[in-house]
Amino acid sequence: MEQAKNQTAIDALNRVMELELAGVVKYTHYSLMVYGYNRIPIVSWLKANAEESLGHAHKAGEMVTLLGGHPSLKIGALLETEKHDIGDILRESLEHEKGALGAYYDLLKLSEGKSVLLEEYAREMIVQEEMHLDEVNKMLRRPGAMEPFQE
Repeated sequence: MEQAKNQTAIDALNRVMELELAGVVKYTHYSLMVYGYNRIPIVSWLKANAEESLGHAHKAGEMVTLLGGHPSLKIGALLETEKHDIGDILRESLEHEKGALGAYYDLLKLSEGKSVLLEEYAREMIVQEEMHLDEVNKMLRRPGAMEPFQE
């Protein structure tokens, strides 16, 4: 990839990194705000998501440096809604994951036919994010519901 295209890819990867770092903060916060009978498994799941987001941010940062760029020190948007019901947390998680998925699709679009490395990285992350979205969607469904959750 030439330098101008490298910078576009670096910018897209830094956006991914910022979103994933925001995920670390959000999932950590959510894990601290869970109360009730199902606290332990939900907290464990949220903490695992925070760790996964950190891993994703690190991977994006590695791709930035591979391209000769400088990893961002920014963190994506953090909005405190003061809503801490499990359903609210899961809906916020769903929205966050949709944003991250969109950033990976943007990266894929700009790398297609230009960099197999970036294409494959974006595709791998898209698969992981779509599977995670499905997991959250299933958690938001009522028991026995087959149709995907719709807001």
